[in-house]
Amino acid sequence: MISLVSRGRRRAAASFLAVVVAVTGVTALSGRPAAGRAYPNPGTVTGNVAVHDPAIVRGPGGGYLLAHTGDDISLKTSPDRTAFRNAGSAFPGGAPWTTAYTAGSRNLWAPDLTYLDGRYWMYYSASTFGSNRSAIFLATSLTGASGTWTHAGLVVESRTSDTFNAIDPNLVVDAAGRWWLSFGSFWSGIRMVALDPSTGLRSGTTMVSVAGRGGGAIEAPFIVRRGAYYYLWVSFDRCCQGAASTYRVMVGRSTSVTGPYLDRAGVAMTAGGGTQVLAGHGRVHGPGHQAVLADTDGDVLVYHYYADNGAALLGINRIAYDSAGWPHVY
Repeated sequence: MISLVSRGRRRAAASFLAVVVAVTGVTALSGRPAAGRAYPNPGTVTGNVAVHDPAIVRGPGGGYLLAHTGDDISLKTSPDRTAFRNAGSAFPGGAPWTTAYTAGSRNLWAPDLTYLDGRYWMYYSASTFGSNRSAIFLATSLTGASGTWTHAGLVVESRTSDTFNAIDPNLVVDAAGRWWLSFGSFWSGIRMVALDPSTGLRSGTTMVSVAGRGGGAIEAPFIVRRGAYYYLWVSFDRCCQGAASTYRVMVGRSTSVTGPYLDRAGVAMTAGGGTQVLAGHGRVHGPGHQAVLADTDGDVLVYHYYADNGAALLGINRIAYDSAGWPHVY
């Protein structure tokens, strides 16, 4: 179970990185929906677009930093959110503090990026395929460049006796300025803990459940505040099976950062609820592990998907909100 599949992707990350840049036909798909299609294709991206579990942030100079699953956490940069180039890894010398959770592997998963208070904050996961013996760590950097990341400590961990899995972190700052970390994959679903803004590390022992599918496939939480609501984005179903992947992007919302989160039909996300925003279609397979970027031209959904040949690629679409405040991509 678990991010098993979803995590299989992680382990396999090194492989997809090599497999890819040759798939130009998919990366150049139009960002507008064709007639009769339920979902739009990804917008055009170029260059080094082989990614898994992407996170992106706009820096103070206007350029973009993207981090994704890979050995020592893979980095990419872009001047315009379209052309991407490889930019090394966060920890080129390795991250020995993680190896107790990775069985010695350097492959680290699902980073989350935020630029706050004059620096980059990156939460990321260490685990092995199919296990919830996992941990989330924090690193910070003034520039985001390879080799400049400082290990800031362990944030939260899970053991095989726990009913949750400490992977797939995401930082959200609520309307009162409080910091929270959501995380989770399979097991009992998505959890949340409070953080100390002065350190970025965990504050207290309280852990809140915000979404779950009774042990089923849910992971990759991402929370953003828009207007009166906090939106919880998650991925349902199976990743990491190439073109056979069934990953899809779901959302719910709440007036409180800790929930309860409900979908459009009023079903609680703790009871398996979620409104579908993006799913596989045409030559786009298993889109998921989404992040939301608040950019100068509006909100943007960033995710990975699989091409027909099984390569994992970067997907980017714009987000719009309907009159009831529910998001859709275009």
